[in-house]
Amino acid sequence: MPFPFCFPRFSCRWLLLLLLPLLFTGCAGSGVTQSGKASYYADKFAGRKTASGAVYRPGKRTAAHNTLPFGTIVRVTNPRNHRSVRVKVTDRGPHAKGRIIDLSRKAARKIGIVEAGVAPVELKVVRKAK
Repeated sequence: MPFPFCFPRFSCRWLLLLLLPLLFTGCAGSGVTQSGKASYYADKFAGRKTASGAVYRPGKRTAAHNTLPFGTIVRVTNPRNHRSVRVKVTDRGPHAKGRIIDLSRKAARKIGIVEAGVAPVELKVVRKAK
């Protein structure tokens, strides 16, 4: 039985083949990705409130991003060593030109960017904020 939305001159099989990739692109999560440079918070910010109202703790896996909603979980990957960490967006920033995310010290250490201070990273949204 043909689908009701098929046109008489086109086979429904071809239509399904065209639409199938579009259906599955949303199944792998949000798909939001970004590449750029990351840095990490200085120790002088420990104990201070972030833009979301949470207190910054260097031992937690948190981050600052300019546009993602607070509470969004992001996987940050260092392409040089392929190490990644999941962080929760709790603040706005970074405020340095050319950077896309600021990480807590713990998150930066996990992906190996503490020594460099600034390093290239890739971001992928794992879970959007509710």
